[in-house]
Amino acid sequence: MKDGPHSSDWMESIESAINALGKGLGLIWLLLMLVILVNVISRYLFNQGFIQLEELQWHLYATGFLLGLSFAVTQDVHVRVDVLRERWSPELRAWIEIYGILLLLLPFIVLVLVASWPFVTYSFTTSEISQAPGGLPLRWVIKSVLPLGFLLLALATVARLAKVGRQLFGAANKAEIPSQDQTEVSS
Repeated sequence: MKDGPHSSDWMESIESAINALGKGLGLIWLLLMLVILVNVISRYLFNQGFIQLEELQWHLYATGFLLGLSFAVTQDVHVRVDVLRERWSPELRAWIEIYGILLLLLPFIVLVLVASWPFVTYSFTTSEISQAPGGLPLRWVIKSVLPLGFLLLALATVARLAKVGRQLFGAANKAEIPSQDQTEVSS
């Protein structure tokens, strides 16, 4: 139940966009497996390795992982200690989640965003390329995935914080915050 006419529209918009991105990112893992397969076949059957394919592997992995973090938050399937969490009341879980977000996750996100920006801009302004002979050009593209992923993570985290806060303090409070095992990743 919404507290106001548009109180959760922005949260739902953020979560919908991130969920669509997350579902689309599922294809990146298939592409990664294909690149690995081609690389292994070319190396072991034809005795021919390709540095571009090796670099593409870690570019795809980094992209999938960094952009997938926000999807994990919107789906509430991120890592936590369930052995302890399942014994707590929904209200205590909500409070711990709020404090965890405010004191741990958001400061870490800000730190990564602040630290990664010079990293990306330096790479862009110097037209950084791979140091490996025959490696991929435009190194700034993959480096820019770091702040992009953490910006999406920040948006997902703020939406999660608002959702938990609304469930804890809203007019229709006392509704249980969904636990990790109750939330399904929809396909």
